[in-house]
Amino acid sequence: MKTEQNTRLGILLMALTSLVFSIQDGISRHLGEAYSVEMVVTIRFWFFAAFVTILAARQPGGLRAAVATRQPLVQVFRGALLIAEVCAMVFAFTKLGLVETHAVFSCYPLMVAALSGPVLGEKVGWRRWTAIGIGFIGILIVLKPGMSVFSPYALLPLASALMFALYGLLTRFVARQDSATVSFFWTGVAGAAAITPFGLAKWEPMSAENWGWMLALCITSVTAHFTMIKAYAVAEAGAIQPFAYLQLVFIAALGFFLFGETIRTNVIIGAVVVVGAGIFTLLRARQKERGAA
Repeated sequence: MKTEQNTRLGILLMALTSLVFSIQDGISRHLGEAYSVEMVVTIRFWFFAAFVTILAARQPGGLRAAVATRQPLVQVFRGALLIAEVCAMVFAFTKLGLVETHAVFSCYPLMVAALSGPVLGEKVGWRRWTAIGIGFIGILIVLKPGMSVFSPYALLPLASALMFALYGLLTRFVARQDSATVSFFWTGVAGAAAITPFGLAKWEPMSAENWGWMLALCITSVTAHFTMIKAYAVAEAGAIQPFAYLQLVFIAALGFFLFGETIRTNVIIGAVVVVGAGIFTLLRARQKERGAA
């Protein structure tokens, strides 16, 4: 009974996380259209770095323990990779809109499955490879390559999904030797250090109103990461991860009602195919883990 209750709580927290991430992305699109993407991401990661530093200082061992990674080069690369992924996504928001960007980006669990072999040495069976193939057919439906409506900017969320998948796999890789607190600290600090020179180079004055939106962006970013951590703390990842796809629903509502985006039929069909393949992949991975246990 306790496990079921925790799972329900984890699902609610994951749904809340998806909602807050969607709001964050809507604010990112607004600011990314008004100012340079590099500057917006720099300010966001300064706030994030401050947050992880305060969080690490409150943990046993304090900052000394958080800094003590056994894999500094990999941790720095993870932070830089996440920065590149975020910049690509925000730039895609300004060129493609929220809905189409997320429809393409939703393939990242399939990329995680595809790359888990070469990166982590995990075995991927024929069922998951079939799901990966079907998922990428869904991506082709969304992108419509070779058609007049295809935009080269559509490759941005695809590249972002690849980087985020690699970031996730490297997070699992470093977890073999470093604690979650260490990885979280290095993500914020290394990411902020990587983006700062680019942000300062593109710095421009910001209005008081948009500083308010910038504060909201920073708060939603930290809140979403906090609720996500809590969700994984109270329930199994495999049980709640499929509910992260609720972000597509929230994003579609934000894009349609606030930004006037058009939701094309091929995007809906392609997103359904990708999400279905992704959920199958997640459930299959969970089944394999239980079998191994």
